[in-house]
Amino acid sequence: MSENSQAECMQRGLKNRHIQLIALGGAIGTGLFYGSTKAIQIAGPAVMLSYLIGGIIIFWIMRHMGEMLVDEPVSGSFSHFAYKYWGDFPGFLSGWNYWIAYILVNMAELTVVGKYVQFWWPDIPVWVTALVCWAVLTGINLIHVKLYGEFEFWFAIIKVVAIIGMIVFGTLLLLNGQAGPSSGVGNLWNYGGFFPNGVEGFLCSLAIVMFAYGGTELIGVTAGEADNPKKTIPMAINQVMWRILIFYVGALLIILMIYPWNQLGAGGAEGSPFVQIFSKIGISSAAALLNVVVITAALSAYNSGLYSNGRMLYNLAQQGNAPSMFKKLNKGGVPVVGILFSSVLMGLVVFLNYLIESQVFTYLMALVVSADIISWVMISVSHMKFRMAKVAAGEKIEFPAVWFPVTNYVCIGFLAMVFGIMWYLGGDWRISMYLTPLWLILLWLGYKFKPQAKQESTTIPK
Repeated sequence: MSENSQAECMQRGLKNRHIQLIALGGAIGTGLFYGSTKAIQIAGPAVMLSYLIGGIIIFWIMRHMGEMLVDEPVSGSFSHFAYKYWGDFPGFLSGWNYWIAYILVNMAELTVVGKYVQFWWPDIPVWVTALVCWAVLTGINLIHVKLYGEFEFWFAIIKVVAIIGMIVFGTLLLLNGQAGPSSGVGNLWNYGGFFPNGVEGFLCSLAIVMFAYGGTELIGVTAGEADNPKKTIPMAINQVMWRILIFYVGALLIILMIYPWNQLGAGGAEGSPFVQIFSKIGISSAAALLNVVVITAALSAYNSGLYSNGRMLYNLAQQGNAPSMFKKLNKGGVPVVGILFSSVLMGLVVFLNYLIESQVFTYLMALVVSADIISWVMISVSHMKFRMAKVAAGEKIEFPAVWFPVTNYVCIGFLAMVFGIMWYLGGDWRISMYLTPLWLILLWLGYKFKPQAKQESTTIPK
């Protein structure tokens, strides 16, 4: 099936406002609201530089993807472009790897929702909250893409308004001296300097920081259901950089000035640093409000992940790289089988939290970073092959990536360095490194022994 006919099978029900807020929501999630505590403990105030550098790399990768999307706005874009411009196995690998990445991400999101709820009701087990959220959001995704778009639109607005409000409120507290005796710009260097754990701590934080940026590439999955992708996709991607500056660097700057970095997460404290700081300085109402926001952020990320996985399985089935049952759409144009299959696997985290609640999030974070790195590398490599094919054909590039091919090589090199950092960190991170080659071998075996389906080849001759 050609990419044109494929796109027509799914309904273009996502408006410009949906695409913009979905892209924005993808950049604000658990990695900032929850995972940033671990990054702060490792890097100190230098964590802001970590988020900035990681954000620049992600922005370049999004521009690589954006160039391809504007030319061919299809659902499940990562797998489509790898399949068409690189080869059959890269398409198979890219699609299934991204699918498993979001399975793991959503397991992490359900886990942290349970931890956030314990801020109010510490006796409620994490697995109970995870079970309730899993059931409700699965139902939402099965109805219609417009319903998903509406939920994600409002989820994202809540996150954006809350972070801007936190930045403004925190700034006012600092200016009028009501943030407490431990606040002030001096917090950025008074507790061991800007690099309290040296360059080593700064570099090690990059592994955790990159977990935060998983999900920014979700814009690529929405392309097949965007009603004006050639306009909305460039707008959404070009806004990634300022979002990172405001929502990551700006928010963390305020947090670190309000409260000493070395006391966030001290004593094994769980929860979001955004909630912790207002709780610690005695503004319980702000802490409670922000806890609502971080719960919304986690639910938003889960909602997006389930949406993404259903579309990725649909695209893989179109290629013949997944069972044909995943091509089934309901009357609302929703890949219902793909969503249900993904949801069942995500629901396994309920049992994981029942068995090993205290360790689940760390394990999942390490595995997600490995899977995300594979996806990002494949986007940059697929983009290089895409550009070479377009140049050879003499075709015009409508939305050219930044500084091609230099940024492609820089991004790939940076991601390889992050893999090395994960190995150096050891522990759960190194376990992820051990599992990565096993996962790649499993995908290769899946490709070699998958049933051969009759399909229209779209691979560009090498």
